[in-house]
Amino acid sequence: MLNNTDEKSRLNAYNLFDSGYIDRIEAGTVEGLLEIHRFLFDGLYKFAGKIRDKNISKGSFRFASALYLKESLTIIEKMPETSFEKIIEKYVEMNIAHPFMEGNGRSCRIWLDLILKKNMRQCVDWSKVDKYAYLSAMERSPVNDLEIRTLLKPALTDKIDSREIFIKGIEQSYYYETH
Repeated sequence: MLNNTDEKSRLNAYNLFDSGYIDRIEAGTVEGLLEIHRFLFDGLYKFAGKIRDKNISKGSFRFASALYLKESLTIIEKMPETSFEKIIEKYVEMNIAHPFMEGNGRSCRIWLDLILKKNMRQCVDWSKVDKYAYLSAMERSPVNDLEIRTLLKPALTDKIDSREIFIKGIEQSYYYETH
């Protein structure tokens, strides 16, 4: 069940595509990720598009320390995007950094698709990625990203400009976030 904030940010995500703004975002950069987050959550969170300054965790996993977060993001931004494997490695590192107080998964999945689109002329058809397999693979990805790569690779599509693929991806992304 989506709450009002989720519903508004989901509509913002649709507008990100429909307005064409998504095509102006610089893929693979921290600034690009900040723009995605700002677009999705502007007016919903005071911290929309802003790097967190507090430590956060999920379960027993602590994300990157706020003290070193900006330096970590600079290093992640410079990571290579020369192959599917390298792009997923960068995506996993950004997930470990978790730069925002809220909305990391939704923003980072769009960010990942932009990187894949730019470098491989592909994106993920998220409707083909099972929620529980994805969440499980992402939980283990800091140790080994083979599982997430194995899960996402067969879901790649060359329909990079398809509104249907984008919207299905947004729907799936919000489904991943409901527990």
